[in-house]
Amino acid sequence: MTALALIDAGGANLGSVRYALERLGVEARIVRDGDDLRDAERIILPGVGAAAPAMALLRERGLVEPLRATRVPLLGICLGMQLLFESSEEGDVECLGLLPGRVQRMVGTRGLRVPHMGWNGLEFVRDSALLEGVANDAGTYFVHGYAAPVTADCIAACTHGERFAAMVQRGNVVGAQFHPERSATVGARLLSNFLQWNGA
Repeated sequence: MTALALIDAGGANLGSVRYALERLGVEARIVRDGDDLRDAERIILPGVGAAAPAMALLRERGLVEPLRATRVPLLGICLGMQLLFESSEEGDVECLGLLPGRVQRMVGTRGLRVPHMGWNGLEFVRDSALLEGVANDAGTYFVHGYAAPVTADCIAACTHGERFAAMVQRGNVVGAQFHPERSATVGARLLSNFLQWNGA
């Protein structure tokens, strides 16, 4: 297995992502410093929490510029996916800028609560090797109150009151708004696909 860097951005899902990778037979190296990304051949940026503190921690640890410059496959999970975009309405913060667009607060309606928590089906938007072996409308587990728009980079969408990007891909950059580490066999397949993916 290639050198896999798992970034500690202060998210509570760091351990669960690590265990999900171990179940696939992959040992990830926890990274807390930009210098530790130099020999990484694949990077995962998990996250749970708020955009502004997460970006502040990435800056403090010297991870922002290495992430912006990397050419290896990079997967952002949940908040980690949101940080891939240009900015977030949450704290009105500038993010990594690897994907165009602004993450916005989800709007609850009668009978639809925000944060969005629970299982929802994926709606495939375009073909991707990352979705190989996954059925359209496959259930994945979400926990979030902010979401990215459906743009040309979206490969799978989801609807919770409004339609939003559930999975994105541009070049070597991939994001999953849901938690693959908590999405049973579907999540394991998506992680496995990423581990074998060489980028676009």
